Amino acid sequence: MPPPILLVAAVARNGVIGANNRLLWRLSSDLKRFKALTMGKPMVMGRKTFASIGHPLPGRETIVVTRDKDFVVEGAFVAHSLEAALELAAERAVAMGANAIVIAGGGEIYAQIIGRADRLAITEVALEPDGDARFPPIDPSMWREVRRERGERGPRDEADFAFVDYERR
Repeated sequence: MPPPILLVAAVARNGVIGANNRLLWRLSSDLKRFKALTMGKPMVMGRKTFASIGHPLPGRETIVVTRDKDFVVEGAFVAHSLEAALELAAERAVAMGANAIVIAGGGEIYAQIIGRADRLAITEVALEPDGDARFPPIDPSMWREVRRERGERGPRDEADFAFVDYERR
């Protein structure tokens, strides 16, 4: 049985997750949570999301999804379809002893995979910025909120936030 698929995202009140291949806020607390959720796991992301980060993140195995057959990146795996990325991520999860496959964006990847995901780890960001990347709507008939923690806004957090976990119904 393949490991569960976990979508991890920071989402504004209006569903926006970014604009022009970048985040629209700084939340140090969210970055710490992201690291804790993804460490030691295979992480699937689109090419634009990878480009916005700029390099593979330490302690995780990055799988970049791109249609560009010439795309190569040192220190990361490349898959030319989401299906191929998920197959590779399942193999890598077993090899790493990981308890989940992480989907780390962007909007197109989230939209394609949310119907197959097992869990969502969402940081609700108390902003409503303009943006061109969105997280798909979380349908309450399909998702059950299992945990909500109001974030303690620190000096390096630009907005209020809450950490919310969902499981598929």
